[in-house]
Amino acid sequence: MTGSDDPLSVALFSEMFMADQLARNRLSRALPKGMELSHFSVLNHLARSSEEKSPAQLARVFHVTRGAMTNTLNRLEWAGHIHVRPDWDDARRKMISISPSGKRARDAAIAAIAPILADTVREIGSDRVRQTLPVIRELRLRLESDEG
Repeated sequence: MTGSDDPLSVALFSEMFMADQLARNRLSRALPKGMELSHFSVLNHLARSSEEKSPAQLARVFHVTRGAMTNTLNRLEWAGHIHVRPDWDDARRKMISISPSGKRARDAAIAAIAPILADTVREIGSDRVRQTLPVIRELRLRLESDEG
């Protein structure tokens, strides 16, 4: 058997892709009206990091193009969920931070999706999820290092 037809690898990635698609669909439906998963992800990242980021930094964090990130940031700025200011060291760049409105929107999103996440973990079992996390984390780190 060659690496290209390894049934274990195919099964693993097939399950991950399907789980990702199902999770995104389910969480997207639960988010507050007008909020997309990409908006929530950026707001959540900014709220957790509590430091300003450039659009390029955010694009790298989320593994998306700068254009895609600019689109998301434009929508968040229009909604009043982020502050955009010039970078004082390089006026060609912008710096992004979460606004009080953005924090409230992120908190509302967390409140909407938390029960879905908690129910899923409860149904699978906390112990099984804890055992699985290191494997998923290592897989993510290997995939990230391959991008480098």
